[in-house]
Amino acid sequence: MVTSSSTPQRQPYTLPAAILARAHTVLAALAFSSALLIGSYLHYYKIVKNGVAAYPDEWFPSVSATIGDWYPERNIFQILIALTAGPRFALVLLQYYLHSNPTSSLPTLVFITGIIRTLSCGGWVYITSSDDHDVHDVMMILYMVCNIPWMLGGIASTPVKSMGVRRKRTYIATAFFTTIVPLVYYFIQHKVHRIPGAYTRYAFFEWGLIFFDVFYDSVTEQEFRESNLQLALGPSLSSTTTTDQIVNMNIITVSDDKTSADILKAATDKALMGATNGALAPATVLPTNEEIDWTGFRQPLSFISDVYLSYLFFTLFTSLIPTLFYFSVWELGIAGQELFLFTTLSPFLLGIPQLYRFVKTRNGRVLFHLLSFVGLGAYVLEKPLDRLFVVGGANVIAVLRQAAEWSSAEEVGYQAIVASLGFMVSSLSKHANHSNNPVWPFINAKTGGYNKTGLTLGVLAVLELYFRRSPSQLPSIKTSTSTPTSLPSRPPWITASLSLGSLLFSLHNLLSEPSTLIAWSWTGYENGRPRGPVPHIHGSLTLVLQSLGLLLPIILSSPFPSSSTYKRLSFNPLASPLWFIYGSASAYAMYTYRNWPGYAGGLAHAMFLMSITPLVFQRAAAAGKVARTYGVAFLVYCLFNLASIFTAAYAFVPGGQIFRERTDLVTIAQLACLSLAFRWPALSPSTLPPTPTLPRSSASHAKYLLSLISILAVLTSMYRTPSTPPQPFKPGPRIVNAGIWTIHFGIDNEGHDSQRGVRNLIRDMELDIVGLLETDLHRTAFGHRDLTRVIVEDMGYNVDIGPGPNSHTWGCVLLTKFPIINTTHHLLPSPHGELAPAIEAVLDIYGTEVTVVVSHNGQEDPLDRELQSIKLAQIMSEAYPRPVIFLGYVVTKPHANRPNPYEIMVTDGRVFDIEVYDFDRWCEYIFFRGLYRTAYVRISRGIITDTEMQIGQFVVPKYGANITDDSVASYSRVSEEEMPKEHVFPYQYYGNDWVGGVDKHYYHVFGEPLYYKIPENAVL
Repeated sequence: MVTSSSTPQRQPYTLPAAILARAHTVLAALAFSSALLIGSYLHYYKIVKNGVAAYPDEWFPSVSATIGDWYPERNIFQILIALTAGPRFALVLLQYYLHSNPTSSLPTLVFITGIIRTLSCGGWVYITSSDDHDVHDVMMILYMVCNIPWMLGGIASTPVKSMGVRRKRTYIATAFFTTIVPLVYYFIQHKVHRIPGAYTRYAFFEWGLIFFDVFYDSVTEQEFRESNLQLALGPSLSSTTTTDQIVNMNIITVSDDKTSADILKAATDKALMGATNGALAPATVLPTNEEIDWTGFRQPLSFISDVYLSYLFFTLFTSLIPTLFYFSVWELGIAGQELFLFTTLSPFLLGIPQLYRFVKTRNGRVLFHLLSFVGLGAYVLEKPLDRLFVVGGANVIAVLRQAAEWSSAEEVGYQAIVASLGFMVSSLSKHANHSNNPVWPFINAKTGGYNKTGLTLGVLAVLELYFRRSPSQLPSIKTSTSTPTSLPSRPPWITASLSLGSLLFSLHNLLSEPSTLIAWSWTGYENGRPRGPVPHIHGSLTLVLQSLGLLLPIILSSPFPSSSTYKRLSFNPLASPLWFIYGSASAYAMYTYRNWPGYAGGLAHAMFLMSITPLVFQRAAAAGKVARTYGVAFLVYCLFNLASIFTAAYAFVPGGQIFRERTDLVTIAQLACLSLAFRWPALSPSTLPPTPTLPRSSASHAKYLLSLISILAVLTSMYRTPSTPPQPFKPGPRIVNAGIWTIHFGIDNEGHDSQRGVRNLIRDMELDIVGLLETDLHRTAFGHRDLTRVIVEDMGYNVDIGPGPNSHTWGCVLLTKFPIINTTHHLLPSPHGELAPAIEAVLDIYGTEVTVVVSHNGQEDPLDRELQSIKLAQIMSEAYPRPVIFLGYVVTKPHANRPNPYEIMVTDGRVFDIEVYDFDRWCEYIFFRGLYRTAYVRISRGIITDTEMQIGQFVVPKYGANITDDSVASYSRVSEEEMPKEHVFPYQYYGNDWVGGVDKHYYHVFGEPLYYKIPENAVL
């Protein structure tokens, strides 16, 4: 027999876990501070220098330059970070131990995120920006992304008894994420605008993120201390201590055939098992034998599926009007297909009781989801009319199903949040995909679509819906609050319909694309810089403010602590007249002001609209009379759409003059309808809406998703922002290629988005200046798209998007490889016909200031054409003697006498026609002054539009030199062989309708480019 030794056992050593948290804080702070101090002392001028400027413009170093560029600060920093790794992993594990809960999977998610966050920290610490800049940045971005679930999940998982810890974490996390906004702003100022000193300001906020990151983790020390969490070290733990005993020290008896190694192994295994359960135990022993409820993962999965299905609904819903207005654009009037707009009135069919009951069942929801996917699959159809019929039919199904889901008073709070999130995901997908929703049926793989991926995920979401175990387990049905989910008495159905219809239109018209609000406020450039926000850079702010707006009702729907119990608000502050006044004031600022003040008003209005979505949805659900309420709501939505479109299209519809330029009245009508959802003193208190209910788990999921949407929006802007300023194609010989193209609202002849086709031709022709016409697509009719996005982000252009949708024009755009000094927007005189936009820009072209004018004149009324031509001639004349390039749509015959536009423009504007012998022109013209014209090209429209592209090639005289405008010498043509190689246009575009060319584009009219001799006395 073998017995254990009877020697006295050593007393265990206990270490407070708070010491590990403190060690982590001290080591992390010491690592960064030592790198900053040593680097500033030894290499100050080197670490403040960057690719834009050096000292004294830049005088504070960035984190990357401080920790990764020079010896010895880099090495000391890396040693200290290595020492920090141990306490950091222990901190993550111990925090998980405290927060773990068998009824929630959130602590597990936070634990996994914490491990990934720690490893990614090692990535950007030990792979410096000088080692591999891309890997360093990817690891840094991954670290920041992991901070979202790490911080927000840590806050949500903090026990209620540790309110002080939760409060500190909330404040620090708020400061951390708030710091990201100015950080991104100054990064763009440095990277894009290349402003000296911007990187120093960026560095301050970058160091602020480091401070708040370390500060957040330091709060763990307080949590460990309050929990009396201790680590026990030793061969055993005394039974008198408050920790679990590691090994039962009774005498072990074994049979003779067991070796001492077997005995030792058995004791060791037992000790290790006990240590795992006991060494980390807090002073108050908790049960340790409960299993993890893995079914907790199903709840967030169901929530994600519902949000994705909502995203697909809004994808299909917002695709209907652009699909049908393809025909209106070609007809320039009422084509008949506009009637498909009223397919959204299908909720009236819910008045059939059997249909309504079936749509509310699980099988009905699944079937109607699958049927609506047919509309998204219409991208495979080649003919626009076929596509319209399928999309219209699918909208009948989708809108009917969605109205049935929204009508449930018991789960309306959940449905409102899911609908809002789905709408925001749709907006985010457009922000990330060059302003196109990647699953739209008029977008395919060739034009930037991800249709197959989107539909596959949709089928998976429907399968998840079908296999949910029972309705009682759906997050949308479980509520645990004493506040009733329905109103004490039904509000009038008509007021609920008007407010819901107005809300749906307001969201669609203003927020379905993040840059729409910027288009409303845009006025161009001044002193070389934009006067206000830039669409492809600052659009992410719209989504951030939308997230904050939706966060308000989510917070109000959650229980608030009161003494020892939790209560919800018995009233809804978002239904107060004061909140409506705030929304009306923000709408006024959005409509009245421009640049940053106007955009600030738009952001405030975006926050307002998202915040009242649950309120409006609840009133509609509580009104009853589902068919009538939701049918009329979508009818109101349709009428607002028509009124909004007619404010610009008044010249092409019967009676349209009533709506001419009356966006103000449309906006007032929207607000008037929305006001009916608010709590006015004259209404009976019994009809006032309480705070909508939302299950706590759903509220938690929604908060995480809102944070993710905001972060992804900002990261998308950073990723899409060009890293270098635009450069002209041929700076050596001082060549300028300038083109004009009417692109027919970005819908090609096949009914698809034409951004990439436009980009390809511009790229092949190497255009330094481009005027695009019929480009104001920030309307429901055209899908709220930005036709410049692909060109700007893929090829690097400065852009002026021209007058916005609140200017009621068809739009014009200026793209240029040259710096923009100043731009002015003009609304040309239009007593009778449609408004005509123009952009007057001063560009810095190889050191010479050149005026470039882009315009889209009216074509319906002779008086309009005359007055608009007089105004354009005045603009060009007043710019004399500065060189001028005019790129415009002018409806006139060549050499036509006044009052026709041609003579007015050429004579009064003091400019020259690029080719006086080209008599086959009707609307597009290029005029110039003060430049050497070297080539003129006309390229067929291909499938992009119904209008050709015209290109003029010029050479800018040497700075300070003048040019002699000798008409005979100026129009002397030469053959291609006589021109220097850099002046020659691509050979692959020679062809005709049957052979040659690229994407059906080819040199037409003349069959080739026309080239002109540069005068011998030219000073170049």
